[in-house]
Amino acid sequence: MKKILILALGMFSLGMDTYIVAGLIPEMSRSLNQSSTAIGQGVTIFTLVFAISAPLFSIFLAKINVKQTLIFALIIFIFANIMTSLAVNLPIYLLARAIAGLGAGIFSPMAVSTGSQLVENKNRGKALATVVGGLSIGTVIGVPLGIQISNLSSWRVTLLFIVLISTLTCVLIAIHFRAIFAPTPPSIKERFKLFIHPHIIRIMTVTVCAAIASLGLYTYLSKIVEHYQSIYSLTTYLMLWGIGGLIGSFSIGFIIDMFKFTNLIVLSIMILLLFSFILLPISIHTPIASCLPFLLWGAMGWATQAPQQHILIKNYKSYGETAVALNSSVNYLGSSIGSALCGSLLFITHNINMLVYLSIFICGIGLLVQLTNILIDKKQSF
Repeated sequence: MKKILILALGMFSLGMDTYIVAGLIPEMSRSLNQSSTAIGQGVTIFTLVFAISAPLFSIFLAKINVKQTLIFALIIFIFANIMTSLAVNLPIYLLARAIAGLGAGIFSPMAVSTGSQLVENKNRGKALATVVGGLSIGTVIGVPLGIQISNLSSWRVTLLFIVLISTLTCVLIAIHFRAIFAPTPPSIKERFKLFIHPHIIRIMTVTVCAAIASLGLYTYLSKIVEHYQSIYSLTTYLMLWGIGGLIGSFSIGFIIDMFKFTNLIVLSIMILLLFSFILLPISIHTPIASCLPFLLWGAMGWATQAPQQHILIKNYKSYGETAVALNSSVNYLGSSIGSALCGSLLFITHNINMLVYLSIFICGIGLLVQLTNILIDKKQSF
C-alpha cells in the first residue's frame, strides 16, 4: 500500500498543478503584465499537451521499465514548474506549461496502470481509486492551499511548493520501487486498432461526455451561484463539491471491488450525475436541499475515472497503459471541450440556464451510450 500512496502523492501534485493557474490568474496577470485571457491560455496548452502526450509516449516508452519512466516524467514536470515559477514573460510561461503538460501526460496513465499491477486483483479497485484520488485531493485541497500560499507570499512560491511535492515523490519512487516492467507492449499497428475498436470508442464516449458535462459546467460555477442568487456563498458550494469529490474518489474503489459488474456502476454514476444537474436549478433556493446537487455532482464527477480504467485494464490487459493513457487524454480533452462549449454558449446567449441544460443534454448522451455498452456486452455474453 505504501507504493500506492507514493503514486497518489505524485497525482496530488499533478491535480494541484492542473487547476491552480485558474486561481492564480489575477496575480500572474499583474506580475507578467498580461491579460487574464493570455494567462488562461496556459491551462489550455497544459491540457492539450497532456491529452496528446499521454497515448503517444505510452508507445515510445513502453519498453523502458516503469520506475525509470515515472522518474523521467517527474523530472520533466519538476523542471517545467521551476521554469514556470521563474517566467518573466508570456512565451516562457506558455512554453513551461506545455512542458509541464508533457510530464503530467507521461506520469498520470503510467501511475494508474502501475497501481493496478502492485496489488492482487481483488484489491485493484481500491488501488485505482487511491491513485486517482490523489488527483482529486490535489484539486480539492491542493488548489485552495496553493492560493493561500500565493496570498501569503506570491504565485511563484505556490509553483515551488508543487516542485517540492513532486521532488519528494520522485525520491520516494527511487527508494521504494523496484524495476517494474509492463507487459509486452503491442505493436503500433495493434495499438491503432485499439484506438478504433468499437468497444473502446464507446467507453471513451462515456468518459468524454462525463468530463464535458461535469468539468465544463464547473468552470462557470461562480457564474451559476451568482445567477441563481443562491442562499449560500460560492465558497460553501465549492467546499461541498470538493467534499463530494473526495467521497466519490475513494469510496468508488470499494464499490468496484464489492460488485462484479463495473458497467452497471458506471451507469449508476451517470444517472446520479444527470440527477444532480437536474436538481441544481430546482433546489438552489431551498435551505440544506441546495447543498445536495453540489455534493452529488462532485462525488459522481470524480467517481467516473476509476471504474472506466478498471474496465479497460480488465478487458485489454496487454494494452493496459495505452488504454489508460487514452482514457486520461479523453478526460482532459472533455474538460477543455466542456469549458470551451460553455464559454461559447454563454457568450452567444448570455443565459446561465443554457449551461445547465447543455450539461444535462451531454450527460444524457453519455448515459445512453453506457446503457448501449451494457446491452451489447450482455448480448455478446450469450
